[in-house]
Amino acid sequence: MSRALVRGEGSALGGVRVIRRAAPDDVSAIAALVHDAYEKYVARIGRTPAPMTTDFGRLVLDGGVWVLETDGEIVGLIVLTAHPDHLLVGNVAVAPARQGQGLGKRLLAFAEAQARAAGLGELRLYTNVKMHENLALYERLGWTRYAEAEQDGFRRVFMRKTLHG
Repeated sequence: MSRALVRGEGSALGGVRVIRRAAPDDVSAIAALVHDAYEKYVARIGRTPAPMTTDFGRLVLDGGVWVLETDGEIVGLIVLTAHPDHLLVGNVAVAPARQGQGLGKRLLAFAEAQARAAGLGELRLYTNVKMHENLALYERLGWTRYAEAEQDGFRRVFMRKTLHG
């Protein structure tokens, strides 16, 4: 996958935005962002969502975490893992104060670009069946459900997006 920075112009809601590979110094900010983004699901799911218990230090060292910064502040992240036939989106999260600004869509578009650059024709992800708003977003963005199963004590929906051209 590409190691290049992806820069984009900001909007009235924020300044210059940059997607870059996360560094070890980012781990505490990443963990805080994920906690804040997923905290609203604890009561709905009945337990702590899996992303809130992730070892981001290890993932950052493995090179699989990308952060979205606006004016130097981490406002979103995406975890990507390449497999022989697809790119797995292990997590996509946006700071609650920045949700609804298209940042999640931008991170998913970044994942598509990374998959294409790696010669992969498919993206995959899974999410909790009770995260209705995420499922609706993914479906609006062209993802399709291909399975639903119990995994690690969570009821998950598995989705894929085939990349064309």
